[in-house]
Amino acid sequence: MLPVLFGVSVVTFALIRLVPGDPVAVALGPDSRARPEDIAAIRAAYGLDEPQPMQYVRWMGHVLSGDLGKSFRSGRSLTEELALRLPVTIELTVLAAVLGLVPALFVGTLAAVRRNTGADYIATVSTLVGISVPNFLLATLLVLVFSLWLRWLPPIGYVELIRDPLGNVRSMVLPALSLGLPFAAVMMRITRSSILEVLGLDHVRVARAKGLRSASVLSRHVLRNAAIPVITVAGIQIARLLGGAVIVETIFGLPGIGRFVFEAIGTRDYPVVQGVTLVVALAFVFVSLVVDLLYAVVDPRLRMAN
Repeated sequence: MLPVLFGVSVVTFALIRLVPGDPVAVALGPDSRARPEDIAAIRAAYGLDEPQPMQYVRWMGHVLSGDLGKSFRSGRSLTEELALRLPVTIELTVLAAVLGLVPALFVGTLAAVRRNTGADYIATVSTLVGISVPNFLLATLLVLVFSLWLRWLPPIGYVELIRDPLGNVRSMVLPALSLGLPFAAVMMRITRSSILEVLGLDHVRVARAKGLRSASVLSRHVLRNAAIPVITVAGIQIARLLGGAVIVETIFGLPGIGRFVFEAIGTRDYPVVQGVTLVVALAFVFVSLVVDLLYAVVDPRLRMAN
């Protein structure tokens, strides 16, 4: 995990500085009449006058001490900003994962068990469409249908869960579907493929030859053996939902970290981009670690190997 986080920090630090535009000039605006000495003083206050290797070392020193820095634009601590915005992104990610994973496992299993039937063909076509349609286009279509035409759900905005639970659900349905449906398509495909592979193994044929019911064969001999590829892809895809939240939160006006970092890129707010990317990378590698630990729970052979 540590080498990955170190590599992410170096790449992010370098890439954001390749974006054209000076953060001080962007913050002051095109009509600013600030004198050169004032601009130099601002750059010195933010440490932008130092060589970039020194800026990186200083930034990492603060990160290792638990300080992610302050936003150039708002002047607030990045820790405070994340505390306000991270719950929104976590809620969106959890809802998208639930809305995507539960139907995907059911439909993927049904398509594998009833291979080459109408249900399998419908599931396969749905999977291809879900994988092909990007989430920004899907978000636009959902807003067009459910907000503008049917007027069932609000097209933009966020309501806190504590203040109005029903309003919170209404404001999160479309964003969660925009993230969850492509995720569901991927999981449906991998579930079907994994179960079909296990169904062709010798021990499954032996179980059927013994006269076991199909439901018993599926639950005792198929699902558990097919779970490892599903868990692997599910872990990676759930972590990727955090990246997809950047576009979805911007479209629906959600005050999460995705929209926060999107706006920070436009204003060249280096600390925000660096800090948020590092936090997302930490979440990604943590999910990967949890997936690795789940392997031993699902497959007893891995526990014996350890």
